[in-house]
Amino acid sequence: MNEKEQLVLRLIQENPYLSQQEMSERLGMSRPALANTVSSLIRKGEIVGRAYVLPKRQAIITIGGANVDRKFHVEGAVQLATSNPTNVTTSVGGVARNIAENLGRLGNDVKLMTVLGEDADAEKIKQHSEEFMSFEMTATLQEHSTGSYSAVLSRDGELVIAMADMAIYDELLPGLMSKHETRILDAKCIVVDLNCPQEAVEYALALAKLRTIPFVIVPVSSPKMSRMPGDLTGVTYFICNRDEAETYLSRPLQTEEDYELAVRDLLAKGAEHVVLTLGGAGVVVGSKERIERLYAIAIETIIDVTGAGDAFVSAFLHAALHGEPFIDAVRFGLYNASKTLQCDTTVREDLSSNELTIWRES
Repeated sequence: MNEKEQLVLRLIQENPYLSQQEMSERLGMSRPALANTVSSLIRKGEIVGRAYVLPKRQAIITIGGANVDRKFHVEGAVQLATSNPTNVTTSVGGVARNIAENLGRLGNDVKLMTVLGEDADAEKIKQHSEEFMSFEMTATLQEHSTGSYSAVLSRDGELVIAMADMAIYDELLPGLMSKHETRILDAKCIVVDLNCPQEAVEYALALAKLRTIPFVIVPVSSPKMSRMPGDLTGVTYFICNRDEAETYLSRPLQTEEDYELAVRDLLAKGAEHVVLTLGGAGVVVGSKERIERLYAIAIETIIDVTGAGDAFVSAFLHAALHGEPFIDAVRFGLYNASKTLQCDTTVREDLSSNELTIWRES
């Protein structure tokens, strides 16, 4: 498509019900020029018929963070209050973006809704990610810096401390999201991380309920649990770790009985399925039919824990959306998490669209 066709298509995607007169005025084009461009888009199959009905291309929409990650790998034992020799690596991250890349590598059509600054970090994110997801629902905010996440990792790969500059996500509000309401309502699945403000989470959940779209909440950290909706009705999958569940339920979770009761309480809040992740100890999962304990896959060497949780979520959703039973989908998630723990990238570069087959045959 040429530049003029891209402008017209983008406007139609935002509002398929605009008249040609309204479109020509907004784009500063003559009516005849607009009509010719629309005809060209119809011939190319980008729109269907004179009513500008967009072709059906159901996508998974992930909403939330897209950051630049900087990881400081401490060479020796970590010592507080002094300088530690480190090796520094830079990569792209963000929970929603990581999930989108995993799902894209698994062969899904994925659209990322996020906010980026007009800076070098935003370009880095796009250059790395565009092969795996669409940025057509992403907004650029000139007055803000792109989100960033800096983590200090011990020599065995465990997280020591992390710092996050995520102020830009306070702008990811329903007013911005409503520009893409048509696409959201046509989603195959909606995944929201809690970098989003609470009103954005509730707005997306309300849209999901209108069309019975599978809806997933993935918390980012315990402090952001305040952005959770109080009522989880309409949430298909709520996936959280122990710290996040403790914050949400306002009590410590220390025993197997505590974990099972936490899952039951989260189900009672309205979630259809709950996955409580316990790091190396595995997961406790539940739905109205049953609650089950599954253990993590044992591995000899952990290279980097960053991204393992997002890898679990992504593989689990991929399997669930492709018709795998709930428990089998969880097992596929544990498999992808174990593989990610053994690589030095946030998302596995060898992840492929036939991964389910590889897993079944392993």
